[in-house]
Amino acid sequence: MNSTRTIRRTALAAGLALALGLGMTATASAGGPRTVSGKPSDAVTRIADFYGAYIDAQSGPGNGGKLAEELWKYYLTADLRKQLKVWEAKNNADGVLRAQNVPVSWKVTDNGTANHTEAGITFTWGDGTKTKLVVDMPRGYKIFHIGTKGTSGS
Repeated sequence: MNSTRTIRRTALAAGLALALGLGMTATASAGGPRTVSGKPSDAVTRIADFYGAYIDAQSGPGNGGKLAEELWKYYLTADLRKQLKVWEAKNNADGVLRAQNVPVSWKVTDNGTANHTEAGITFTWGDGTKTKLVVDMPRGYKIFHIGTKGTSGS
């Protein structure tokens, strides 16, 4: 009978400790260090690099300014730059982001095409909504298309 009482007290004490958060050791960790990898010869990496740098520039002081212009020159074809300027004038929004503001996060996914790289870009906005774009880049590593559909379905 004494052992039954001891087991009950132990179980009760353990239950209270769990309920109150006492005596718990943190066994879950925040995980190991995050890594991001890429290589300059990979078109998806280059597209992700462009969007990361561009969103950083647009989020900073001056809303991109000279840095955004230089990123356009470095990553986008001359023809696409002209198309984006026309789109921006018509829509009063940023042509690279297809929006008037800057997303809080983005994801780049390889859509897998044969003769060039087509990547899906998913933006997450401050209110939690998501929008998607398609970006196309040939092996020459300059983005030639940004839109809601790929070049085969523009």
